[in-house]
This record gives sequence, C-alpha cells and structure tokens, in this order.
Amino acid sequence: MFHKEGAKIIFIALVVSVGIVLLAEEFIQVFWLLKAIQVFTLVFLILILQFFRNPKRHVTASDHNVIAPVDGKIVVIEEVYEEEYFKEKRLQVSIFMSPINVHVTRYAVNGLVKFSKYHPGKYLVAWHPKASTENERTTVVIENNYFGEILYRQIAGALARRIVNYAQQGMQVVQGTDAGFIKFGSRVDIFLPLGTKVNVQLNQKAIGGKTIIATKE
Repeated sequence: MFHKEGAKIIFIALVVSVGIVLLAEEFIQVFWLLKAIQVFTLVFLILILQFFRNPKRHVTASDHNVIAPVDGKIVVIEEVYEEEYFKEKRLQVSIFMSPINVHVTRYAVNGLVKFSKYHPGKYLVAWHPKASTENERTTVVIENNYFGEILYRQIAGALARRIVNYAQQGMQVVQGTDAGFIKFGSRVDIFLPLGTKVNVQLNQKAIGGKTIIATKE
C-alpha cells in the first residue's frame, strides 16, 4: 500500500516512465543503449514506489510507552536546551531517515495536541547540527497522561521539499496512527522530560510504530 501523499508523484512518475520506454523503443536503435534506458527508467519508478510505501503496522497503544514515530537510525540521544516551546533542558532522541526508509510519520504517544507550528527554512543535510533550527520543519507538542508534554519535530533534509503535518492544536490523537509525511530524506527529533528511561541506543535501527523509544512505569 502507498501513502496518499505520494498519489500525484506516483502517477506522474508512471506516466513519464511509460513515455520514456515507448519513445526509446521507437527511436533508439542501439540495443545496449535501449536496454540501459529501460532499466534506468524501471529503477527510477521502483525507487519512487518504495519511497511512498505505507506498510500497515499493528500498534498496541500504551500511555506508558513512547514509540518511534518514523523508521530510521537513532543518531542522537542527549540532553539539550529546547528553545522553541519548553525553553528548558529536555532529553532529545533523533531518528535519521535515508531516502530508502519509510517516510510516514506516526504519533509517538496518545494525547492532546497542545501546539503545532510550521517553520519554513533551509535544506541543510538532515544530520547537520543546525538542521533542527534552520531547516524547514514542524513542531508538535502532545500532552500525554503519563509523560506529560512530548515534543516532536519533523525536519526536512537536503532532498526534502515538503513536510506534511496532520496534527492540529486541540486534536486528540492515537498512538501509532498517521501524523504526516516528509518527502525525500529527513529527520525527526523527539524531546522527552529529563530522567525518562530511554530504551534505544545510538545507531540502532528504529521501526515506526513498533520500536519503543522510552518507557514510564
């Protein structure tokens, strides 16, 4: 199954791919060049399809767990000063998504959306130290019964050109359900209360909707 945010791009890619294949058959007489163009076109289409895939994952919602909002690799676990909303120190866990990862964003916790804001910005590589404050991004805060307020930030990368965020202030959201999408390479930062028990390690692979980032008894 594919994410709805990819419908237009998938359609355009399909039309362009079919057009290239047909034109190549008509005008390219050199056999190896014809096959090279066809293979390249097929690979291009497969990459587009895999980028917008949206695997269905069964999530057992629990207020005691913070789950990974996206697929990717854990690249940051550290205490930082969160300056936009909390204006105090928080525990940051960051997940980097390469272009081959699933790019669906899922809600990490159940709760009430207290804050949701979009910021236009630059397109630095997602692992750049200033990406979280200078790149295109969205900031969402969800109030959970056990953890209190949890902030997550969708951050565009060097290839990303559009962040989709479904969270709106005042919404009640369910852990594991669709929260948005980031197109073509990105990162998500999660800001937890200090002292939160983190269940992941640096460079660990995270699976959105499955991997438990943190727990609270």
